[in-house]
Amino acid sequence: MRFITHSFPFTYKGETFYLVYHPYSNSLHSVDKKAYLVIKHKYEELSPQELADFSALSAADVTEIESEIAELEAQGLIGFDQTFPYQKSNLVKALCLHVCHDCNLRCKYCFAKEGTYNTARDYMSKEVAKAAIDFLIAKSGSRKSLEIDFFGGEPLMNMDVVKFAVEYGRAAAKEHGKEFSFTMTTNAILLNDENIVFLNREMDNVVISIDGRREVHDRVRTTRSGVPAYDHILQAAKKFRAVRGDKRYYIRGTFTAYNLDFSNDVLALADAGFDQISVEPVVLPPENPMAITADKVGQVLSEYDKLAEAYIDRRANGKWFNFFHFMIDLTEGPCIMKRLSGCSAGCGYLAISPVGDIYPCHQFVGESDYKIGNVLEGTFDPAVPRKFAEITVNNKAKCENCFAKYYCSGGCVAASHYYEKDLFTPYGAGCEMMKKRLECSLGIYAVEKKYAKKR
Repeated sequence: MRFITHSFPFTYKGETFYLVYHPYSNSLHSVDKKAYLVIKHKYEELSPQELADFSALSAADVTEIESEIAELEAQGLIGFDQTFPYQKSNLVKALCLHVCHDCNLRCKYCFAKEGTYNTARDYMSKEVAKAAIDFLIAKSGSRKSLEIDFFGGEPLMNMDVVKFAVEYGRAAAKEHGKEFSFTMTTNAILLNDENIVFLNREMDNVVISIDGRREVHDRVRTTRSGVPAYDHILQAAKKFRAVRGDKRYYIRGTFTAYNLDFSNDVLALADAGFDQISVEPVVLPPENPMAITADKVGQVLSEYDKLAEAYIDRRANGKWFNFFHFMIDLTEGPCIMKRLSGCSAGCGYLAISPVGDIYPCHQFVGESDYKIGNVLEGTFDPAVPRKFAEITVNNKAKCENCFAKYYCSGGCVAASHYYEKDLFTPYGAGCEMMKKRLECSLGIYAVEKKYAKKR
């Protein structure tokens, strides 16, 4: 048994909230400054100013607060952390179908090399799609709910196969006592009326890529011929949003070193009428001018603070929206085992290339060392999934004492592979951003809870 607690101040419009987060129980405590100092002194290291403030507390105050801490410890709501032996299940629950390795955009930061993943510009056939669905059903064991994500490249460029896969998948699911949910990630270039009707009817979630403001988007994302595409994509996305209603969707953007003021991109998307938004940091080699290098991480963290304040204001004043990285559920979130596991890449989640090759996830496609087999050939080497099954928070040394470990579960395995050259070493810059997002999320939660009681 170890002790891990994270205490931090969160400031909103000049008001300081002293927050104490217990990762293991997912408990958040809003306390006064005296309790904050005593709790942090017990479990963490105080700053010089905090140490001076703590030394000024009366012995009676410290004794009373320590008694309250002991009660919380007895309830498992603060202090202790426990490690469970855990290994991921080998039952497959989700596939990412690369229905084509081709794209009608040329995004300068694209990790997929213009949608090709360093392979040929292949398009998935109906035969491969059928074999992939049969493979998923066969590998899912007792799991009833299964997922398929249509990905690329740009999946709308191969809509015949998408439609076939949905029709075949629903029929096969019924035959085998399963249920399928389908999602698609698209750049919206081909999101015409016919495709809007189909996606709205058949997809459980639709992710549309837009990078925020026009000048930001068009600087890094153009058509093959170099024509700016922002206006076309924005109008198509708005049209889809208008018919989507309460069904799930996301507007998904990417920020780079070119737009470290990305909070403005998030707010621009909200102003455009979207209420489900995710804007993610690019992950690129440090020599790339768009990369978020170590010297830029501090600015990114400050931008999350700036966004958090605007986020609270808008949600309280008639401009409500969800920002993916600020969403947190402290009461009905994932169980401890799920939080240990995190990403199920290589085990519960696999990717299928257009020619049927099997990989741990979409970001590993084209990596020959991580090829698991082929759905057409009926081959499947369990060695790679066995290795990925070991990738949990418990087996990542740098995560051991991190307060965010049950929130991010060690981060993206692909980022670890590409930028740390080790599957078990978390991507350093990503860790710093993840911890800041969690602090902001908890701060937003505390502020909204307090002011919701007043209204």
